Order: sequence, then structure tokens, then C-alpha cells
Amino acid sequence: MSNPLFYQKTQGKLPSYSKVLSDIGNGEVDSLVLIPVRQEVVVNYKNGDSVRVPILRNDQQILRTAEASNTPLTVKDIRGEAAIAGLAGNIGLILIVIVGLSFLLKRSANVANRAMGFGRSQPRIKAQEEVPIRFEDVAGVNEASLELMEVVSFLRAPERLINLGAKVPKGVLLVGPPGTGKTLLAKAIAGEAGVPFFSLAASEFVELFVGVGASRVRDLFRQAKEKAPCIIFIDEIDAVGRQRGAGIGGGNDEREQTLNQLLTEMDGFADNSGVILLAATNRADILDSALMRPGRFDRRIIVSLPDRRGRYEILSVHARTRPLAEEVNLSDWALRTPGFSGAELANLLNEAAILTARNHKKLITNIEIEAALERITLGLGSKPLQYESKKRLIAYHEIGHALVASLTPFADKVDKVSIVPRMGGIGGFTRFWPDEEIIDSGLVTKGYLFSKLVVALGGRAAEILVFGTDEVTQGASGDLENVSRLAREMVTRFGFSSLGPVALDGAGSEVFLGRDLISTKPNYAESTGKAIDAQVRELAFSALGQALSLLGPKRETMDRLVEALIEEETLNTERFLSLAGIKDEHGID
Repeated sequence: MSNPLFYQKTQGKLPSYSKVLSDIGNGEVDSLVLIPVRQEVVVNYKNGDSVRVPILRNDQQILRTAEASNTPLTVKDIRGEAAIAGLAGNIGLILIVIVGLSFLLKRSANVANRAMGFGRSQPRIKAQEEVPIRFEDVAGVNEASLELMEVVSFLRAPERLINLGAKVPKGVLLVGPPGTGKTLLAKAIAGEAGVPFFSLAASEFVELFVGVGASRVRDLFRQAKEKAPCIIFIDEIDAVGRQRGAGIGGGNDEREQTLNQLLTEMDGFADNSGVILLAATNRADILDSALMRPGRFDRRIIVSLPDRRGRYEILSVHARTRPLAEEVNLSDWALRTPGFSGAELANLLNEAAILTARNHKKLITNIEIEAALERITLGLGSKPLQYESKKRLIAYHEIGHALVASLTPFADKVDKVSIVPRMGGIGGFTRFWPDEEIIDSGLVTKGYLFSKLVVALGGRAAEILVFGTDEVTQGASGDLENVSRLAREMVTRFGFSSLGPVALDGAGSEVFLGRDLISTKPNYAESTGKAIDAQVRELAFSALGQALSLLGPKRETMDRLVEALIEEETLNTERFLSLAGIKDEHGID
């Protein structure tokens, strides 16, 4: 039977079959439309109503009744329409199946492409116009810039080398502490060279499956050779370039296979002319010797921490886009930031700009730069000390450091003394200006190192003089650690003791697991170890004794400085020297 929803209701319900026959006999029906395929008849009443009534197959009763009442009867054949509807449904079903299969095939193809391309390298290729950085944007590393400019000139005019029988360097290694601008120099080369520039990190070669890294190295050099002359830059190359056979597990791991493939691509049987490999690392000491030899990395450029002039140039570059007040002298801030890298100097001005915006100012002043410097070096400020006794104890400790430094030859100059606590457990601090000449040259004297021991123990000496040996606190624990470390280096590495000019320990560096398991004993006798400990203690006691002898006659000066520090909480260089009555760096009026 047909769906009842097709029937138009009469007086709220469908008429029965017998009612329809009665209506036809009474002449109330205007016409009938018989649909044999559906086994129903459409009854059109004279009042305009129309209903669909199901009938039996080959129903003769309704035909005879219509004939007897002379009611027009039409037979409607809808088999063609039904066939078209069925065909449309079948076509729709086929389309749905085709779309589903194509989606599944596309997903399978993507999975297959990923599986087949798992060993392919995907370096970031930069065009010259896409890199806005040039060599004039890189400050503080003039020597390294000159070396790299020469590499750029090789790429631009290689015929000058060819005419002299020389070859373009195959590899250039940038070595330096973090934040000195190695990656920035690589970006400058990308902007200056005018050749394709491939950049990626060494960690992108390393995967779980053995052989993937080597495959990516091969694919990288294949792409580079197609675009030669070009430059490949690999950042943090120590991720794959570490010494082979340095750990447990043999030489069949993924990293070593990647390194072997890199060695072959740089200098193997295949010609690799026109491709220069530029790499950066801050751990050149752990790189494999085969990777460092000429023919692979022909040049090793040291990107060191900037000197005072370099720091001024870096600050000037980063100050171009920041509104500085007229009082700000970048030369002075370059003097006050010895040992800062380029990244740290950029962060200094950025933090100062953030503090300026927080204070709703339009110009960056010395106050914001000073606060930024303390935030970077010491941490965020904390709430002021509430207890007067604790504040006084910390004040004596910090004044002890500062006063001993001002009275000790070769010691660093006092920059600032403060008892404003910082987050991280710092109750107060004494900041010094390290000797610029020592930092730039890298050479330190025995007198300078011993003066650092004396200054480090100045806080403990002040506590002993004022509060007695039974009332000293653990506040000097960090100072004692520094004293122990520095004194041991003086004895074991620098030969600054009665043990003589011998180096008993190598430079402190991280070792691999395999080496640590193989060699766990020091390379000196047990009796020598006891002698080393005795010399370390002797240096520490000697430094403490000198600090006590310097502070003993200056008790009144120390009390005066402490009272001023408690009241003002911070003393700068001029204020400290004025209160201490010191007319020069290490002299007393």
C-alpha cells in the first residue's frame, strides 16, 4: 500500500473504501484516476477535495461502480517515471561508492608518499630577497664577519681563486658561546651571497629508524648540487657530529651512520664543488676529528663574546628601533655589561622597553635599563625585608664583600651594594665591574684569582667580626662553593700552589657515558689528592685571614656603611666610596 502521508484528509480522517464507493454511486465524485502500479485510485470530489485510496490488484468493483454512475475514469501509467527514479537512485549510489573509494585511495597514497619520503631531506630554501639581514646588521663580531665576507666573495667571483689554482673552502665552522650571533651571521650570508641558501638543524637528521638520517644527508646534498653554487647551513651540528665510538652500543647506531654519510658527502669520491657547508656549534670539543680535518671544515671561525666596543655597537644596533632618553649613554652601559653576549644585550634593551611601557613612559631611561640589568643578572625583585635583625645581618655581609674589594689590590671595582631581596632566595647582593682587560685577553694572574677568594670570603669575615664565630649564618654557602671551586682550579690546573707547576686535572667538561665508566679514577696518587685538599684549605684559610685583617681596623667605617645601607637599601659606586672615605679604587684618605 502507498504511504498514508500522500492522502489528503477529509474532515480530519481518511475515507474508507466503502465510503468512496458510496460517494461514487451518489454522484459526489467528479473524476477518478487509477494508478495500477501503485494499486491506488485518486478520487477527485466535486467540492474540490482529492484523496488517494488503496485498492486490490485487478479491482473490478470500483470500475463497475464508476461505469454505472458515469464517472470519468482515467488509467495512469507511471512505470517510466518509476524507472527513471530507480535509475537516478542507482546512479547516486554508484557516485557515493566512487567518491568513497577515491578518498580511501588518496589517503593510502599520502601514507605511501610519507613512507617513501621519510628518508628525504626537507631543508628551508631561502632566496636572497627573503632574508632582510646583511652584514651591517651584525655588530660586535667584526673578525668573524670579515672571514665570512671572504666566503661570500668566493661564491660571487670564483674565477679569482681558479686562476690562482686555489679551491673554494668546502666547509666553514662557526664556534662560540650561545648567543654570540652564529645563526645571525648565517642569515647575513644568506642575504649577501646571492646564491641558494639551504638551512636546517642537525637534529632533523636523527630519527628512530636506522638509515633515515644518512638518507636525508644524501638527499640534501643531491638537492644542493642541483642548485650549485649554494650554501648549506646546519645549526647545532654537534647533534650528529659527536665523536664516534664514545659511548656504549658500538658504531651501528643511527647518529654515527648519519655522521659517516656526512663525512662522505663533504669529501668523498663524488665531486662536491660549488656547495659550501656552513655549520654552527658551541661544543666544538666533542666533534669528531674526521669532521674537523681540512677538506671538510677548512675554516674554523671563532665567534667570541664581544668586547666593550663590540657591546657598544650591538647596543647601538638594537637601539635603532627603541626611543632612548638623551641621558642614556650606550657607552656607559657597554662598560657595565662585561661578559654579555649579543643575545643578552638585545634582551637587556627589550626588558627595558617592557618596563618603560609598564610605567607608562614614552622614553627609555637609565632607570629602566638599570632595573632590566638587575632582573637579568639577579632575578625579579621580592618584597622588602621586614625583620630589622635580618636586614642588619645581610647588610653587614654585603658591606663586608664591598669593603674588602675596595681594600684589596687586583680586586674588581664595586658597582652597587643592595639589601633589596630578589626571588630565588637572594637577600642582598654586591655587584662588581670585572676588569675589562682580563675579560678581553682571557689571561688572569695569581694575584687576581687570590683577590677573588678574599672578596668572596669578605661577607663571612664581616659576620665573624660583628657577631662572633658562633653566630655566623649559612648565607655564605654560595661564596664557600665558589671559593672551593676556584681554589681547587688554582691548585690542580694553574699551578698556583706549593705543589709546583703541574696540571693535575684537565679542563672541566662533560664526558660521555662510556668514558665515564672506563675511567673513574683521577690520574694522580691518593697521597697527591690529600696534598691537593690541604692546599685548597690553605688558600681558603689564607683568604679568610686576609679579609679579617682588612676589616678589623675598619669597624667604624663598616658600621657607618651598614647604617646608610639599611636606610637607603642601595648604594651605588659614588655613594659607597664617599661614605667609606675611599679616594681611589684601593686607597683610603
